[in-house]
Amino acid sequence: MEESLQTWRDMMINLRKKWINAASFLLLAATLLGTSAPGVSAAAKQTPQPETFGIVALGDSVSAGYEPGMTISSTPYGYAERLLEQAWFHGKRAELGNYGILGLKTAGLRQLTAAIKDGTAITADSIQPGIADPRLPSFAAKAEQTKADIAAAKLITITIGGNDVSSLLQQAKDLSDADLQARVQELLAAYTDNVTAALENLRAINPNATIIIADQYQPVPQLYAGQSYAKLMSAAASFTQATDRLAASVTLPGAPVLVAHAASRFAGQEGSLTHIIADSDFHPTQLGYETIAKAFTEEVWGDYRVPASFLTPSASQRPMTIVVNSQELNTPNKPVVRSGQNFLALADVLKAMGAGGKWDNKTSSATIVYGGRTVVITIGSKTILADGRKIVIDTPAFLQKNGKEAKTYLPLAALASGLGFDVEYSAQLRTAFINP
Repeated sequence: MEESLQTWRDMMINLRKKWINAASFLLLAATLLGTSAPGVSAAAKQTPQPETFGIVALGDSVSAGYEPGMTISSTPYGYAERLLEQAWFHGKRAELGNYGILGLKTAGLRQLTAAIKDGTAITADSIQPGIADPRLPSFAAKAEQTKADIAAAKLITITIGGNDVSSLLQQAKDLSDADLQARVQELLAAYTDNVTAALENLRAINPNATIIIADQYQPVPQLYAGQSYAKLMSAAASFTQATDRLAASVTLPGAPVLVAHAASRFAGQEGSLTHIIADSDFHPTQLGYETIAKAFTEEVWGDYRVPASFLTPSASQRPMTIVVNSQELNTPNKPVVRSGQNFLALADVLKAMGAGGKWDNKTSSATIVYGGRTVVITIGSKTILADGRKIVIDTPAFLQKNGKEAKTYLPLAALASGLGFDVEYSAQLRTAFINP
């Protein structure tokens, strides 16, 4: 698969940091000021943070999330970014390190993982001669971080092989069945050797992560391929069989190697799931990337989730969705926007999180206890107390009437920083995720 590179020059590669800018939606978590106030218990000060579910995406431009027409300012939204959202959906504190390289082949993946493991220099010549991804020097400069991400990852995903077999797409119509099959077997033998070695390198860095490899979808529609379509589909089926055998040969109890079966989902849908018709490009469309994300997600969590509002036909009318501890809030107390910040009804968040709360009419304040922390929120105050420490907030909590009842509404990020919740926002899903 030939990679188009010009529009991706200088694009940032380190997507380990939160990849969505939630500043337009959330009040940025305020800085805790000073030292602990007298009387704060040691248990409260030493409350351990929940474990982060690290995801690392390796491989070629499909892992990178490439689409034709991307510019320097484009932010990829591929299968890996969707997989990050699914981790949030399933109640995980999660971060993504996306290290997909444009044009990478299986031999390049083998060399790359070996260099990361051994701490040797990463250059185009040492990884894959002729590779032209302009981001490679940035990858090389962050090799130590990449290794740390891999070592800490709970999940490693890989898409690789498309660039190895792309030549078959042009050759298939001119090759006899026997010659094509021989060529396929030759490529698959190299694929198996290279990917097995790459997995061994990854296991040397991280012996426990779940690793999921995608099989290779066939991107050419029958309308374009004509009589070659059956040959190409047969080659794709051989690739899937080889991937299944490879995974089965290296998987271990407690350290599984699984296969994301994307190829079967593309069969018959190549025109809508790739850019082949509009741009003569084999990369997935957004629908294609979602299809691949589903294949990966279902291997991890069994289901691929979207907000309930996505089931309605009108995207422009979709309300903001709040997902708390993997559960979508279904409440008449809808989010309220004030001063550009979104506020939620306190009672709804507490109920979803299983946190305890107490209201004091005299001080118009709510005291919340959760996970060893105690937070006091006072109506109209521009500070909240978290274990005795003051957190300054731009917009104070307020009372909002809903029918005959008055509900306490508070800025989402302020409560999150006070109680230590993880708060993420997906602009594509128009969804805020709050996890313990």
